[in-house]
Order: sequence, then C-alpha cells, then structure tokens
Amino acid sequence: MMRRSGFGWLESIIGIILIVLGIVALSHPTGVVNGFVIVCGLVAVIMGIADIIMYIRVERFTGFGPMVSLISGILGVMAGVMLMAYPQAGSLVFAILFPIWFIAHCISRLARLEGIRLVAGNGAYYCSMAMNIIGLLLGVLLIIKPWITIVSIGWIIGLYLILLGIESLLVAFSGAGSRY
Repeated sequence: MMRRSGFGWLESIIGIILIVLGIVALSHPTGVVNGFVIVCGLVAVIMGIADIIMYIRVERFTGFGPMVSLISGILGVMAGVMLMAYPQAGSLVFAILFPIWFIAHCISRLARLEGIRLVAGNGAYYCSMAMNIIGLLLGVLLIIKPWITIVSIGWIIGLYLILLGIESLLVAFSGAGSRY
C-alpha cells in the first residue's frame, strides 16, 4: 500500500507560481492590464478565424444555418484586432468585467468554506473567510467606483495573486493539498 505525503506538492507549486506572478504584476501594473487585453484580443482573433473556417467547411452541407458562425467569426476577428490595436479600450471594458468576476470568485470561495474547515482546519478556514470577505467588499467598491479599477487594476491583480498564492501554500502545508 502506497502512503501519501501530508504535504500538497501541487498546491504548493501553484502557490509559488501565483506569488511570483503577483510580484511581476506589482512591478509592472500597467503592463499587466495591457498584456492581458492584448492576449484576449489574440484569442478573439483565433476563435473568430476558427468560426469562419467552421462556416466554410459546414456551409455547403447545411445551407444557411451556419451563418451565425460566419457572423460570429467576423465579429470575433474585428473585436480581437481592435483589442490588440487599442488596448486602452479593452482596459475600460475590463474595468467593468473584472469586479463582476472578482465578486463571483469570492462568493464561490466562500461557498466552499466548510470543506476547507473539514480538510485544512480552522486556521485556513478563517484566513480564507477573511480574504474572501475583503475581496467581496473590494469587488463592490470597484463596481461603485469604476475609476478605481481603471487606475489600480494592475496593483489589485498583483496583490490578489499574492494572496491566492499564500492561501495555496497554507492549504499545502496544512496537508489538505495532498487530498485534492
């Protein structure tokens, strides 16, 4: 019978990567947002091209039905090129969507708190609860005052990545990471 280590190696590696990414984000906060927007633009172009190819391959067999793929593909390519050419426009959209994701993520983490308590103990439970309540409050603040998001998004991303990394390391060292 193979005995498992009480240490969560995967969780610790994820934690270290998140902390390093957080430090990089803090050292280049505006570059993080622009880089993210450009990557999203590239993904949109690739997905748009894939939709257009799907239309070309399927259109002759099914008639008018795949027209949605063609329209979606064209819009995807246009949106992607716009994001890559004008990352500031993407940053404004990101400033609206980021707080919504932030709130949803914190709610998701709060919903699994009881499992964290059972697996990792009270310390990880209270740490996770505190960080996610702060995250919820921060998300609401970012929705109420979106200019804060625009000005500070790189810093927020960096700090949050570091906090997530610390949380992952806590889970790894508590022995709970070996069970995931």
